[in-house]
Amino acid sequence: MGRISYLTNIDLGPGAAAGLPAALAELGVARPLVIADHGIAAAGLLERVAGPLAAPAFLDVPTNPTEEAARAALALYRAEGCDGIAAIGGGSPIDLAKAVALLATHPAPLAQYAVIEGGLDRIGPVAPLVAVATTAGTGAEVGRAALITLSDGRKLGLISPHLIPRRAIVDPELTLGLPPHLTAATGLDALSHCIETYLSPRDNPVADAIALDGARRIMAALPRAHAAPGDLAARSEMATGALMGGLAFQKGLGAVHSLSHALGALRELSLHHGTLNAILMPHVMRYNAPAVADKLPRLAAALGTEGDIAAALDALNRRLALPDGLGALGVTEAHVDRVVAGALADHSHATNPRDIDAEGYRALLAAALQP
Repeated sequence: MGRISYLTNIDLGPGAAAGLPAALAELGVARPLVIADHGIAAAGLLERVAGPLAAPAFLDVPTNPTEEAARAALALYRAEGCDGIAAIGGGSPIDLAKAVALLATHPAPLAQYAVIEGGLDRIGPVAPLVAVATTAGTGAEVGRAALITLSDGRKLGLISPHLIPRRAIVDPELTLGLPPHLTAATGLDALSHCIETYLSPRDNPVADAIALDGARRIMAALPRAHAAPGDLAARSEMATGALMGGLAFQKGLGAVHSLSHALGALRELSLHHGTLNAILMPHVMRYNAPAVADKLPRLAAALGTEGDIAAALDALNRRLALPDGLGALGVTEAHVDRVVAGALADHSHATNPRDIDAEGYRALLAAALQP
């Protein structure tokens, strides 16, 4: 497939990962820092993708990236004389890489760049970043946001067009070995991006069209990719659908993400973002349905369901053997106050299609805590 230019330059298709050295060279990066994680290394993907670079690598990436990890990676970047970054992985390595690219060119601390702290206008050009996606989920390879848990415990979004990787490489062959449970969780993360983008109250018909087609692809391909991990056609559809979710969610997300971001900030639990979105999505869909009744027929058509969309999402979670409630992940009533406060402060809160307050979030959490 030829190169796509939409928000950034995107190389999409089987074998695209082989183009990483050339992509870095085109950006003038002679000494990249590779940011991945230990799972990527153990799966052989680090050597496969970045081996030809003979570059230093930072692998200590938390499931929910932290400011401390960003500072540690920045220290390696500077010690090795790096002039750009190659991020390989899902949302965690790519988000951490965005924070490092920012700190390499801007003064610390990161809190001043959080969008809810007025940071959007404080972010200028950052160090060159190429992102290689190894999951079909987050869309971080084309996203303008990085979700980072700060030193003060808040999980906040750093958002700027400057944080969009200068090149995105999406190679479905890299996802062939993804275990079924991660295929399911990352796939439902991608689906949540498409659904929440489409239902966002902001007016962006281009993003809506991309989101609906992404949702169609994911809903059709995810059960196939989950059941047959080596199905390259299904993996290619998933990679494309996830990319489309990332391209579309510039329009804004909603309560699924404001809650999952807040839950992800619970350091004692280390919760997986995609799994959280999968559990929360049916409950948020039921809450938002009265405010988006005019949009639901098009969404239902894209998803291939004639009935209740929330019920279809519940059924998909069961089919893919996702946990049946937040309680199964260790979330308890004792966490609710922190999560509600975090959700209200999250940047995705403002683009939920139906107004929601603290009590609304409490009701959603109460429902999602139950099996």
